[in-house]
Amino acid sequence: MRIERADVVVTSPGRNFVTLRLQTTDGVVGLGDGTLNGRELAVASYLRDHVAPLLVGREAHDVEDTWQYLSRGAYWRRGPVTMTAIAAVDMALWDIKGKVAGLPVYQLLGGRSRRGALAYGHASGTTLEALMTSIRNHLDRGFRAIRLQTGVPGLGKVYGVGTDQGVGQKYDYEPAGRTAVPVEEDWDTRAYLRHIPSVFEAVRAEFGPELPLLHDAHHRLSPNEAAQLGRSLEPYDLFWLEDVTPADNPEALRRVRAMTTTPLAIGEVLTSIHDYRTLVTEQLIDYVRSSPAHTGGITGVKKLMDFAALYGIRSGFHQPTDISPVGMAAALHLDIALHNFGIQEFMEHNERTLEVFRTSYTFADGLLDPGETPGLGVDLDLDLAAQLEYTPAYLPVNRLRDGTLHDW
Repeated sequence: MRIERADVVVTSPGRNFVTLRLQTTDGVVGLGDGTLNGRELAVASYLRDHVAPLLVGREAHDVEDTWQYLSRGAYWRRGPVTMTAIAAVDMALWDIKGKVAGLPVYQLLGGRSRRGALAYGHASGTTLEALMTSIRNHLDRGFRAIRLQTGVPGLGKVYGVGTDQGVGQKYDYEPAGRTAVPVEEDWDTRAYLRHIPSVFEAVRAEFGPELPLLHDAHHRLSPNEAAQLGRSLEPYDLFWLEDVTPADNPEALRRVRAMTTTPLAIGEVLTSIHDYRTLVTEQLIDYVRSSPAHTGGITGVKKLMDFAALYGIRSGFHQPTDISPVGMAAALHLDIALHNFGIQEFMEHNERTLEVFRTSYTFADGLLDPGETPGLGVDLDLDLAAQLEYTPAYLPVNRLRDGTLHDW
């Protein structure tokens, strides 16, 4: 059974998504997520102009060989565009393999390791009162683990903080502005470090010690600042503290690790197992944050997590709504099968997106499940997708009060 067609679909049901659609000589269709926020068209071109011509005529069942062909066979290796393109191909091939076998992909990965994947939701508020409302809304929707992000007094818009929710409202946050250039936000690290511990103190007082709480620093801190934050949050027993310092300098985590016992999650901007060598072998992190959509797909992430398992490191895959439901499904099949699963990020896609991508995964009682549909369990409505044209959108950038560009 060989690959007969390789088509790239770009659509924008509120967010921009890139989908690779492979079709075999037997008429079986597989889908892969090729979405890279703010660089969607780079991946679309890479797939359409450089990868698709290599796929037509290849044996569709040879998932591992195709993965090696695209990752090892190329002169230019790795990087976010390349690894996202490889991920799209890999997901689509696993989708085909599952459909031909008549099994959901997780069964091909070894079967179930758990009933469901614990999911955390994103609660945020510009004020403490608004944050409390968002937490209650998430708990009412069934979440049993919560990431907290909040405004900082004296600052304007802060990345990760959506529009304040009313009671009972669903969290719906689009950080990528539909603007010609990225929006610029301001930042003050000292104000942030003063404010955040008081937020967690108030949340623990309100919701008690059992609720798993997470927080994302979005790479904004130096190693010393990250260590300070980790130590100040130790009394509040975080599930994890995420991206405390830029991940492109793994040695910086040695300083942080030595100074705090708060669990650390790193890696949503890392794209291959090679990026993790120091982080894993020196046990500088507790959770891998990479998404299958950006790290070589199911095959690439399975290799990474098997490596991490040797050092007691667990998964916490990056899955915001700028990754399509196809990428979400791929992560869920891994979540169910991997022994060293930790937790799964879950932001619910808007209704329009779920009309374009029809899914079979479910969320109930705080747990996600990929479902029993053969393959990944996601279908693409090509006609509706064609009506929703790409619109440029960019994540914001940060500047300090004096105008210096800062890590976002």
